Parts: sequence; C-alpha cells; structure tokens
Amino acid sequence: MEEVRYCQSCAMPMAGNENLYGTNADGSKNEDYCIYCFKDGAFTANISMDEMIEVCVPHMVKANANMTEDQARSIMKEYFPKLKRWNKA
Repeated sequence: MEEVRYCQSCAMPMAGNENLYGTNADGSKNEDYCIYCFKDGAFTANISMDEMIEVCVPHMVKANANMTEDQARSIMKEYFPKLKRWNKA
C-alpha cells in the first residue's frame, strides 16, 4: 500500500496524485508541497502558520461533515508544527 503524502505546508493529502504536486524552479514535480502552496520553486503565499491554518479550516470542515471549525483548528494547531515548512526545530 502506498504511503499517503501530505503537503508539508497545508497538510492536504496528495495520495500519490502527481497532479497535486507543486513544481520546482526547473519545472520538475515537488513531492513535499502541493500545487496550491508551491509553484516554480517558491511558496505561493508568504503567510504565517496561523494564517495558513485559517485558510485551511473551511476546507477541512467541508471534507469532514461532523467536524466543527474549532475542532479543525485544534487538530491543525497540533499537526502543522510537525510539517516541514513550519517545523523550526
């Protein structure tokens, strides 16, 4: 079974779908970041982790019928610091 890849900026599951991979400066696929977060070798938005969470909350709620915005935000505040873009350790 293939490992599910998550965007290391917004945590969107990319599930091996190369069409969702962002692009490097040379046009090659970037397997760490999605097309919405990373294009032509750079992030598409210069925002903080908390701002990214607020962008993602409505998408997570829409994808999970029984989830509230507060639940989505809480999950992301715990998970996002582990993502490559936000992990400052």
